[in-house]
Amino acid sequence: MTESLLFRGAKILGADSADILVQDGRIAEVGAGLSAAGARVVDADGLVALPGLVDLHTHLREPGFEASETVLSGTRAAAAGGFTAVFAMPNTSPVADSAGVVEQELALGEAAGYATVQPIGAVTVGQKGERLAELGAMASSRANVRVFSDDGFCVWDPLIMRRALEYVKAFDGVIAQHAQDPRLTEGAQLNEGAVSAELGLAGWPAVAEESIIARDILLAEHVGSRLHVCHLSTAGSVELIRWAKKRGVAVTAEVTPHHLLLTDELARGYDARFKVNPPLRTQEDVLAVREGLADGTIDIVATDHAPHPSEAKACEWQAAANGMVGLESALRVVHQAMVQAGLLDWTDVARVMSSAPARIGSLAGHGTPIAAGQPAEFTLYDAAAQGVFAEADLHGQSTNSPYLGRDLPGKVLWTVHRGYATLADGVLVELGS
Repeated sequence: MTESLLFRGAKILGADSADILVQDGRIAEVGAGLSAAGARVVDADGLVALPGLVDLHTHLREPGFEASETVLSGTRAAAAGGFTAVFAMPNTSPVADSAGVVEQELALGEAAGYATVQPIGAVTVGQKGERLAELGAMASSRANVRVFSDDGFCVWDPLIMRRALEYVKAFDGVIAQHAQDPRLTEGAQLNEGAVSAELGLAGWPAVAEESIIARDILLAEHVGSRLHVCHLSTAGSVELIRWAKKRGVAVTAEVTPHHLLLTDELARGYDARFKVNPPLRTQEDVLAVREGLADGTIDIVATDHAPHPSEAKACEWQAAANGMVGLESALRVVHQAMVQAGLLDWTDVARVMSSAPARIGSLAGHGTPIAAGQPAEFTLYDAAAQGVFAEADLHGQSTNSPYLGRDLPGKVLWTVHRGYATLADGVLVELGS
């Protein structure tokens, strides 16, 4: 399915312009005045060329919840957002807690062809927090799982968390923790603060996240294993990660685009599109996570793409499901929250949205430089564009985006995966045709 493609005048990482020649699934040349007989020539003048984006936190829902998303629809959404690889969270049905399920997810991604799908294995059987799942079997399976998470549920038992950290150390795996103390968040609906009090919604305290992060930092330090903190959202959490890194603990952390931009003030209209786990926090927290991402305390941006059917959101706040779709909007939100604010440049964006997530997830062939000999995995982005985010920008099965109707900068125009275009001039390529 590989193509011969010649992109003329792209700005590599937003800097110097160069031509990019793609042949046989790899980047054949990068330079000025390139030519190639029979190549499809694309005018990429002024477009920002970034390594293919890698999302360490995606919910693809298949198997079991295909009404919300499938691997095919989710990876089409990924391609539209500039992603060439996504890590699929295990909260499927059956749960991805065995070699058979993760290999099924891998095969579905290969068949779809829009992005590499790297399964994440559950830490515990059925994500129930009672006993370890088949970590070794998933690691040695064809899916080569290296990231394990009970995302959606906290591994709340400290002994099980310790044993998981010890187990994955043998093959350089990482435990990705959903930091939420379940006892401190029973019935919680919104960030605990002035807005939740005024709206009469049960509060979700920052300490419920921070206490688990603090515990797990100490466990990771004791064991000498790798810990990754999912969707960090509070100023206190940033300080804990900063402290841990100064101590030399092998901890990494992610922040979502929505926690970089949106606050709990948006809940005042009881619009369940803004209901998410962890909840939207305060402006103080938003500024703190931005600073943490800018100074390297927070390692990556991950979408936590969480599709739901319309009936799960078109209801009263208390009954609504947590979660937002985010693959198509992620780069545009990071552009607004971080690049336009002068906190990151395009080289930094490539690090936090491509090379660092690939490194944390031990995913070969992604997050590589746009250079001769490298795999042809990259995206071209029109940073000068501006437009209102609309349902037409969504390509998955669900439309629960918090950005609908919001003006956002930029537009992803091309995504190249394994040497062929999955998105061409802003339009998804029908790979089956």
